[in-house]
Amino acid sequence: MNTLNLVYICSLTMLFCGSWSFVSNRKHLLNTLLSLEFVMLSVFWVMVLYIMSVGIEMYFVLFFLTLGVCEGALGLSLLISIVCSHGNDYFGSFNVV
Repeated sequence: MNTLNLVYICSLTMLFCGSWSFVSNRKHLLNTLLSLEFVMLSVFWVMVLYIMSVGIEMYFVLFFLTLGVCEGALGLSLLISIVCSHGNDYFGSFNVV
């Protein structure tokens, strides 16, 4: 088996595990945000591997990484806002009225 194929399989396994964690852990907002960041990291890694194998420039990857950092900062600020207003990040304690 080629080493590059093994790296692709590991990267796609990372993406699947992050997606499974996002779907299965819905009780706490922090767990959800961490699994989203893991998915973003694995998608970033897959994009880097693909762009390196094709041989094009890396500007799109830097743009994607910037958007991932902005998404993480927005998620953390939302988490802090919810914890200050409700006292915890447990989704069961939110009232949707």
